[in-house]
Amino acid sequence: MDAATACWIILFAPLVAAALILFFGKFSKQLSAGLAIGAALLCGVLSWWVFTQPPAGQIGFDWIVLPGAEGFRAPIGLTIDKLSQVMLVVVNTIAPLVFIYSIGYMEKEEGYWRYFAGLSLFLFSMLGIVLADNFVMIFIFWELVGVSSYILIGHYYTKDSAADASKQAFLVNRIGDFGFMLGILMLWFATGTLMFSELAPAGVLSPEVEALSKAHGIYFAIACVLIFCGTIGKSAQLPLHVWLPNSMEGPTPVSSLLHAATMVAAGVYMLARIFPVIVASAVALEVIAWVGGITLFVAGLMAIQQNDIKRILAYSTISQLGYMVMGVGVANSADVPMFHLFTHAFFKCLLFLCSGSVIMAMHHEQDIWKMGALKNKTPITFLCMVMGALALSGAGFGPIGFSGFFSKDLIILWALEKSPILGWLSVAAAGLTAFYTFRLIFVVFLGPPRSDHAKHAHESPLVMTVPLMLLALAALGAGWPFVEHIFFAASEPAHPSHLAHWVLLAMLLGGVGLAWMLYGKAEKDPLSIPLFSNRFYIDNVYDWGVKNIQGGLAWLSGWTDRWVVDLIMVRMTSFLAWGSGYVLRFLQFGNIQAYAFFFGAGVVGLLYFLIAR
Repeated sequence: MDAATACWIILFAPLVAAALILFFGKFSKQLSAGLAIGAALLCGVLSWWVFTQPPAGQIGFDWIVLPGAEGFRAPIGLTIDKLSQVMLVVVNTIAPLVFIYSIGYMEKEEGYWRYFAGLSLFLFSMLGIVLADNFVMIFIFWELVGVSSYILIGHYYTKDSAADASKQAFLVNRIGDFGFMLGILMLWFATGTLMFSELAPAGVLSPEVEALSKAHGIYFAIACVLIFCGTIGKSAQLPLHVWLPNSMEGPTPVSSLLHAATMVAAGVYMLARIFPVIVASAVALEVIAWVGGITLFVAGLMAIQQNDIKRILAYSTISQLGYMVMGVGVANSADVPMFHLFTHAFFKCLLFLCSGSVIMAMHHEQDIWKMGALKNKTPITFLCMVMGALALSGAGFGPIGFSGFFSKDLIILWALEKSPILGWLSVAAAGLTAFYTFRLIFVVFLGPPRSDHAKHAHESPLVMTVPLMLLALAALGAGWPFVEHIFFAASEPAHPSHLAHWVLLAMLLGGVGLAWMLYGKAEKDPLSIPLFSNRFYIDNVYDWGVKNIQGGLAWLSGWTDRWVVDLIMVRMTSFLAWGSGYVLRFLQFGNIQAYAFFFGAGVVGLLYFLIAR
């Protein structure tokens, strides 16, 4: 078997599993879980094997071909290069662990077969994005990810909050996807191709794209920014970030899978895939860098005043995605943001699964202020979550550190090199990360128990804790230099700032220390910052817009339909037709002499009219 065959199997194995679960899974929980996990494990094994093989380039077959000089061509094809090989490893290493963890987490939940079918469909959709070799194919799978995430977020569809969250995620992503589609069309109109290998063969711009960027710079920049709109939606960048915290209404393993290595990472991966094209527009790079920089800082401020354990991690995800997006805008290689995507996948998946273990121990309570003293009740979860927190906070110095230290600091160094304002903004956000992360650790695991559930909590079963321990090891070592050199060729700035390393260490220690001072033994939150707890009122603005603008337009449309279209254009015209017929029917006497009289009168009147003229 060659790498191409393996990639086709990787792509379609989850789809086959999803179909089989839908047909037969409802008859057996074990069959549902077994099919989904088996397909995920097969994808994982093959992905690691494909990673060891030399890149095979593009493979596939034509799907849509329109003849002519300006003909349209959209194949179903796969790209097997270093970027897709790395992403396959990330997705298909995380997915089996989440699937296995789900056996314990979803054991007593309804819709067991439906849940695993949704997971398999989601995995198929994400793998399609990873392997796509053209914009049409990536857009199709992009939308499939949106549909499958809608299904998973709304798993508890009988809850109004879950149903609303799934609809919000779907609709908000459609806003970004509309811009994405427009950008794709603009690029095709100007270059005549949507193939990644033709836009930038071997990482070098094609003559058509290079000429476009130089001769029509504004048009090219607009196209690139519109394509970036897809990332703003999928990767939850401001202002389209609001769906991601609300998607916590779905099961916790879903949150882990969506927010660690799959859905939200799709936007960053797409930018990495077309990085040579994006680099050709300085304006687009500037927009991307600033959107990422603002997002990482603002999301960090929001996180410090959240009380739901999963929402804290959700805003953390938004902030870390901001680092990756900023990395695209400031670094000289897509390897830099992809390296952070790689490490983030493991420690964020770990943190979400640890939060799920805590939620299970707390009988599905998610408010951190009803927890406390879980360190001894759930020791494995505690140790694993601390390791994830250290990785997220970028703990380390010099050659020693957790995975996030190596990847996040690399982005910060590039930012300081290219844009000092963004660089120091990201440094400040690193301090916020340490603060809100260890606020969560101290409140949940230390201090006094704040409820009966906290007093009687217990550790999760092995089917849940074993994935935690494996992910904890990855959170520790996934960013070490020897791992980085295996997966990436990223290099540091020409003149890395040693001062920045000391400042980042001080921000880490300061954030942890301040969190300990405020929350080490706190029984309630000593801080109250409404601007942050209300998420800068951005959600309120959206609510106001939907209620007043959309609601107002709906009222106006309803009024127009009822009184203009229905009454005047439909009923009035029909009434006139009926009334005319009603009046004219009195002229139908059924008397031949009367008809002759009216005919003669009409002829006389017509003659009089003609003579008078």
